Amino acid sequence: MLSQNGQIEERIDVAYTAHAAVDLDRHAASKSWLTGVAADYPAGHEVDAHHHDRGQLLYALEGVMVVEATRGRWIVPPTTAVWLPPRVEHRLLMCGPVRVRSTLVAAAVARRLPRSECVVHVSALLRELIARAASLSVDVCATPHGQLVAKLLVEELRSQHPLPFHLPWPADEQMAAVCRTLAADASHPFSTEEWATALAMSAKTFQRHFKTATGMSFGRWRQQARLQGALDAILGGRPLLKVALECGYESHSAFTQAFRRHFGAPPSKFIDQGFRASLGIRSEHSRTGVVR
Repeated sequence: MLSQNGQIEERIDVAYTAHAAVDLDRHAASKSWLTGVAADYPAGHEVDAHHHDRGQLLYALEGVMVVEATRGRWIVPPTTAVWLPPRVEHRLLMCGPVRVRSTLVAAAVARRLPRSECVVHVSALLRELIARAASLSVDVCATPHGQLVAKLLVEELRSQHPLPFHLPWPADEQMAAVCRTLAADASHPFSTEEWATALAMSAKTFQRHFKTATGMSFGRWRQQARLQGALDAILGGRPLLKVALECGYESHSAFTQAFRRHFGAPPSKFIDQGFRASLGIRSEHSRTGVVR
């Protein structure tokens, strides 16, 4: 179906009951070097940790999802997609109803794409290529048309630059426990000294361990976690001032400045209804269905 803005949309009339797991064996065995996956999930649904022998591009056609991998965590609105190289373990969490469209890329071709996990901008062209590939499932390259879709999709993906949506996740269990707490509660009040005391170490030792485990300082990581959580809350329709206060900012202006520096746009842009509609984000009563 063609939308008012000329984009291809899938019509979903099937009421959501339960999501059947994607048959990954079919994708792994496919002769097509690129395959597509379409799956719709309800709010709060989690996909347990798993990995693929192929690389994967994860995209939410509608809604917002969280992708957690061994080395990072991303909040993914419909302007972006997460690229995962082959065999990277990851899990998914749906923030509201989410329509996931994904492509799996054979390892030989994935070598031409980023070697580590990253978030990329989804252009209008890339969005339609992902949707088309997802509709073709395991038979993307079965026809000359499908082969052109697959080749253009890879070339378009290669042209995108990584975005600052990545939140590095430590393997060290002590530091991971701190990160889990902060990711769950953006306004958690503990200072560096208080975290150090809780872990029975000096503040200097805590800072050193945290930077070794995540690649950034505790203060920078906490700010990035707060901003990612703020993006999710804003897209969910929460009042901007309330989001700013919950994220530990003392004023609307301080929050807006930090948000703009990180995401390249003020939070007001994500509140704009026209912009939200262009992302496929609905304020309420979103229809969901299962696409196989």
